[in-house]
Amino acid sequence: MPGTNLTRDEARTRADLLHVDAYEIELDLSSAREGGTFRSTTVVRFTATTPGAATFIDLVAPSVEEIVLNGVRLDNSAFADSRIALPDLAAENELRVVADCAYTNTGEGLHLFVDPVDGETYLYTQFEVPDARRVFASFEQPDLKAAFTFTVTAPANWVVVSNSPTPEPQGEGDTRVWSFAPTGRISSYITALVAGPYVGVFDSYENGEQKVPLGIYCRPSLREFLDPEAIFEVTKQGFDYFQEKFDFPYPFAKYDQLFVPEFNAGAMENAGAVTLRDQYVFRSKVTDAAYEARAATILHELAHMWFGDLVTMEWWNDLWLNESFATYAEAVCQAEAPGSRWPNSWTTFANQMKTWAYRQDQLPSTHPIMAEINDLEDVQVNFDGITYAKGASVLKQLVAYVGQDAFFEGVRAYFKQHAWGNTRLGDLLGALEKASGRDLKSWSAAWLETAGINVLRPALTLNTDGEIESFAVLQTAPALPAGAKGEAVLRPHRIAVGLYELNDGALVRTDRIELDVNGPRTEVPELVGRHRPAVILLNDDDLTYAKVRLDEDSLAVVTENLGGFTEALPRALCWASAWDMTRDGELAARDYLTLALSGLPRESDIGVVQSVQRQVKLALDVYADPNWREQGLARWAEAAEQALRDAEPGSDHQLAWARVLGSVARTDGQLDLLAGLLDGGTVIPGLAVDTELRWALLGRLAATGRADEAAIGAELARDNTAAGQEHAASCRAARPTAEAKAAAWASVVDSDELTNYVQAAVIGGFQQADQRELLAPYAEKYFAAVKGVWESRSHEISQQIITGLYPALLVEQGTLDATDAWLTAAEPSPALRRQIVEARAGVERALRAQAVDRAAGER
Repeated sequence: MPGTNLTRDEARTRADLLHVDAYEIELDLSSAREGGTFRSTTVVRFTATTPGAATFIDLVAPSVEEIVLNGVRLDNSAFADSRIALPDLAAENELRVVADCAYTNTGEGLHLFVDPVDGETYLYTQFEVPDARRVFASFEQPDLKAAFTFTVTAPANWVVVSNSPTPEPQGEGDTRVWSFAPTGRISSYITALVAGPYVGVFDSYENGEQKVPLGIYCRPSLREFLDPEAIFEVTKQGFDYFQEKFDFPYPFAKYDQLFVPEFNAGAMENAGAVTLRDQYVFRSKVTDAAYEARAATILHELAHMWFGDLVTMEWWNDLWLNESFATYAEAVCQAEAPGSRWPNSWTTFANQMKTWAYRQDQLPSTHPIMAEINDLEDVQVNFDGITYAKGASVLKQLVAYVGQDAFFEGVRAYFKQHAWGNTRLGDLLGALEKASGRDLKSWSAAWLETAGINVLRPALTLNTDGEIESFAVLQTAPALPAGAKGEAVLRPHRIAVGLYELNDGALVRTDRIELDVNGPRTEVPELVGRHRPAVILLNDDDLTYAKVRLDEDSLAVVTENLGGFTEALPRALCWASAWDMTRDGELAARDYLTLALSGLPRESDIGVVQSVQRQVKLALDVYADPNWREQGLARWAEAAEQALRDAEPGSDHQLAWARVLGSVARTDGQLDLLAGLLDGGTVIPGLAVDTELRWALLGRLAATGRADEAAIGAELARDNTAAGQEHAASCRAARPTAEAKAAAWASVVDSDELTNYVQAAVIGGFQQADQRELLAPYAEKYFAAVKGVWESRSHEISQQIITGLYPALLVEQGTLDATDAWLTAAEPSPALRRQIVEARAGVERALRAQAVDRAAGER
């Protein structure tokens, strides 16, 4: 349906013509338990700058009952291709649209979920980017803000939550009516509705005379696992920090956080009614890294109340203004807010966010932070590591460049000037220039308007006494990947150089030099004449966005003593550099494994531990020489079992190593251990084999043929919840039989009945690295089906299939050839092409890495 793909030119034309005043939306959800459709009635009032002109309003719905424009009923044929044509506008207009809209099971629009525990129906909306039009007729673009008034009819025993405070429902009998007060002027994509027999816990944020009601909601089946005190604590810390830094009071009437089922993202910044994935209500023991990630998400969405909701980008090319800022804000708040549990949040940022950014920035689809967004399809695939992680990294660097005080002074002026409005890049930069006195035009051109990543390397010479004779920082700009737009450029960097000595196994920083790096070579005269330290670390404290390499001697010391750094951040930077070298083919997969086995026993940061564990598994699965891979996996599995047995009972490290073994166990003894942990015959002191860990262990047993349908069914009987059903679907798809693979494939590709979460679980189970022979026949089937999937499924569902079922585990030239042939013949849309090209780049990179690992084995 091309009408669903609004172009930027269409949006600009419509914005020039219209000013939208208000929406009044009535939704009848009284028959939600039956599914199907619901009645949606929209009245929208707007003005037109050119009376007599024509435009359109957006609506994705099975049918329209009535269209009335300025008292004149339009023929229903005006609704076509997900748009309603609006002819002959007046200066002041009133439009009434009555439609039957559809519930979804894809996490888009109005998602309907039935909890198998209580049989009750739960609804929530998800509208970013363009899905408010699935629930009510709307001018679906961010710069046509309006006030929204919702009136909802629903079952009497339900709770209904929206952007405005929840009113007392009215009526008698089986249904009630909730009439919400109008919102402030906001964009359609941050309106929200959550309805069902949810349960809530309440508190308030109080600061002087300010009192903001706070609510936390979840399904009753999860209430026993909810920890509202911890969530409220983080939320209040965020309120304190952001209100002080932004000097602008929280702009909405209340703040609810709703943990909802089958949510596609981490969370969504609906104004005053944030929705979060309910996996953040932890059913089982998790490590502290999971709590840190949840806190980061909470703070990210809270920051959006100002940056994104109060002030919104004009068009999606400035999406980074929303997401980069919120990503930076979450990290700086965790690092600086009084009482924060995670003052080392920049370590997590360096280890996870920047690793994501580095990966994305080396794909053929890399793009400037300020991306060119021509239509909605462009933006839907642009929620990526550039928009979030690289953008936040560059903001962090900008803060270092202008100073934090000046940065927040500019942000305060920006909020005050543009509250309830829409902005472009220049609006923010102008406020920052005025506050800091710096010209940011050249900075913006270098960092926001160009793609690619720079590499910084040390170059030094020593005299015969071991003193540094010369030292320089070399900067290169690797060519952008084939197909990427633009040219690689050198950029200005503000970095620190850390000098570390090795004392009794501990790497301790003895000095730090901060400097500007410009051009291909920057001399560092401050180091000349000094004795060469054990480790020289460029970009210490992680001030800039660049790939960093160690000199040969420093790398040798780090390889043997990475865990010896007394601070978490330099360890994280070295881990990140080593992983990037592995991905780039500068460090063999087997050598990365050696580094991990040496450094992980001394790594205290559990987030870093779990990141490295994931990276080792990926390196072994796709970057290792296939002829050595099994040897490497066996070594990793043995190390995991030993680390599990040696870990402190009940510790996060013990749980992390249990999960590693649960993903890689391969010998009979290791698989017997997993089975024993499941049936209780084996006990490891301190290890709680609870619900989620049980499924992880069973998943590996299923993938190796040690658990059959009966075992999966028995576990599902123990945990017949939504999560349990998803785990069971994954286990069934993981079984090493042709029949299991065929059934999984058919359920995803040949049918559209699976919900978004069950589909994701099936895809995850289907793709098993140990089952390449079973997966090989599906490469041809993938290319035969993928275009039809893109054209017939919703965005979220099709993207899951396209990225999840690509034959990424078949690292061979034939996969590249098949991909190239498809790209030539299929003539895919730009958004579909981007997803396939990104997947192809992963196989191409893996082939190069395997060659490096093979050569290392021949040394």
